[in-house]
Amino acid sequence: MALTINTNLGSMVVQKNLDKATKSLNQAIERMTTGYKINSAKDNPAGYAVSTKMNTQLGSISVAQDNVAIGSSLLSTVESNYDLITTHLQRIRDLTEEAANGTYGEDSVNAIKAEVEARMAEIDRIAASAEFNGIKLMDGTSNASTNGVNLQIGIDSTANSQLKLDKSLFGNAQVSVLTATAGATFLGYYTAGGTDYNKALDAVDKALKEVTSRQTQIGAIQNRLDSASDALEVQYANVTSSLSTIRDADVATESSEYIKAQILQQASASLLSTANQAPSIALNLI
Repeated sequence: MALTINTNLGSMVVQKNLDKATKSLNQAIERMTTGYKINSAKDNPAGYAVSTKMNTQLGSISVAQDNVAIGSSLLSTVESNYDLITTHLQRIRDLTEEAANGTYGEDSVNAIKAEVEARMAEIDRIAASAEFNGIKLMDGTSNASTNGVNLQIGIDSTANSQLKLDKSLFGNAQVSVLTATAGATFLGYYTAGGTDYNKALDAVDKALKEVTSRQTQIGAIQNRLDSASDALEVQYANVTSSLSTIRDADVATESSEYIKAQILQQASASLLSTANQAPSIALNLI
């Protein structure tokens, strides 16, 4: 092997290995301090693309979970208000059945009528004031009562990611609507005699049936939302597990790589000093 001064091939080889060891050491440090084995696209282009997509999926799943929770809260609000209306309707029915007995004098009937009027007014107040996040729920004026409500409970734009709440759930819940029948108004039944009390019973039974129907629908949808929530939790866990496999660093492996790179770096640095002195041997020949 030729002995040269201008070109120190041995030093160049050691410098190359020192640079390689230093890069490995820095990479191991980065991975241990971040906890990720993919910190930029250059670390693993394919893995970086997949992990980015999975991160997007996780974000979408989290939003869908929030949507499900908010949708469930909306339905709970509607159901709670229907519970209140049902309580008033049941009391109105009891009062109407008492009045139909024919054993009450005019004063008693007027007292019954006054309570019925008060409870009807309260039902109308509930229907007018019930709202959720600015959406009127039971007065028949909102977009919900016209078109229903769409819940985005999945991560894409397919029908499987959406749940439609029927407009009937948000229909007008005022007494005049719930008890609507041919003929006199509900309160009018209290002024014309006994058979009319029977019509009043029919009207309040109609209202109770309508409210119960709406509540039954709400219960069925709540069950679907619970199922959707469970499915999203499973999906989130699976994506998280897959993302961890692709992206997360194995600390045991990286610590071993760190020690290995550190030893190689120190050895290369020591040998570089020796290699840099090799050309000085030529002075012995002069």
